[in-house]
Amino acid sequence: MAAPFRSRMTDWTVFVPLLAILVLVLTWGRDLSGPIVVVVAVLLAGAVLAAVHHAEVVAHRVGEPYGSLVLAVAVTVIEVALIVTLMISGGEKTQSLARDTVFAAVMITCNGILGLSLLLGALRRRVAVFNSEGTGGALATVTTLATLSLVVPTFTSRPGPQFTPAQLTFAAVVSLALYGLFVMVQTGRHRDYFLSVNSQGRVLDAEGHAEPPSNRAAVLSLGLLLVALVAVVGDAKSVSPAIESAVAGANLPPSFVGVIIALLVLLPETIAAARAARRDRVQISLNLALGSAMASIGLTIPAIAIASIWLEGPLLLGLGGTQMTLLALTVVTSVLTVVPGRATVLQGGVHLVLFAAFVFLAASP
Repeated sequence: MAAPFRSRMTDWTVFVPLLAILVLVLTWGRDLSGPIVVVVAVLLAGAVLAAVHHAEVVAHRVGEPYGSLVLAVAVTVIEVALIVTLMISGGEKTQSLARDTVFAAVMITCNGILGLSLLLGALRRRVAVFNSEGTGGALATVTTLATLSLVVPTFTSRPGPQFTPAQLTFAAVVSLALYGLFVMVQTGRHRDYFLSVNSQGRVLDAEGHAEPPSNRAAVLSLGLLLVALVAVVGDAKSVSPAIESAVAGANLPPSFVGVIIALLVLLPETIAAARAARRDRVQISLNLALGSAMASIGLTIPAIAIASIWLEGPLLLGLGGTQMTLLALTVVTSVLTVVPGRATVLQGGVHLVLFAAFVFLAASP
């Protein structure tokens, strides 16, 4: 038992996250030269792959849908901490940071990750099969949270796309309560709605007949998952000045930096979802996609509501016309995709086109 543990400690999935954290500590808050940016970017990519590996180990040990929940919540908690930190110290230029980040997360997860998962699942066996009951409930929750938090502020009586303090408090409480209710349903009385199914609707064993890892290995992977995710978010922040310079050099709007950073932060979920879809576990992929979107809203809004006590200036949450159009189109398309419980490459392609439209319009508003 000791020999496998020692060999595990020399594995790249162990030392790469630790090295990424060390580099993060050494480079935090400093102006990085070109070669250092390349080193940080390489370690960032390694930390992403390590995070996916450790998430899969934990998921195999605890089973679904707990495994998907662990990765989605872990990434979101760290991302929310980064957003709040930047908003407290960033001044006026961060007044719309929460809105831009949450909206980007919703579009990336509900179109990019979901579309890629359906495409890979359909390519594997012509039709991607999933549980419409659980996925439909998750989509309804995401739609409600997104509308209350990102659309309603545009139409309140207060000038500008923002809530009054009372409205922000209500939105925060409702978001947290609704997310908590979903987690209770997902992991409790209707857990079977979120498990992978075959073409006859029968629940599949989440990991086939592979032996689950030991408790020791699972605890180690859980710790390394958190380390890797901190490294992913922190290193993404460290290279953001270089990203900002590249964005400015390409004459792209400053808000596009948020899209790039969101893409980097959500890479672990994207890779994990793609791997699950290629193993014919499309339901796990959808759990990751919609769970990440839900956690992004359900945890970010309460966090910034508390942080607003210390924030100066308005907190801009309401979307503009183009963004609301994309959100509405995403919701309608997702409903038509989810209801049958089956999808072909067409549905996957449609969602990927919506994702491409979001990225294009973010770059060329």
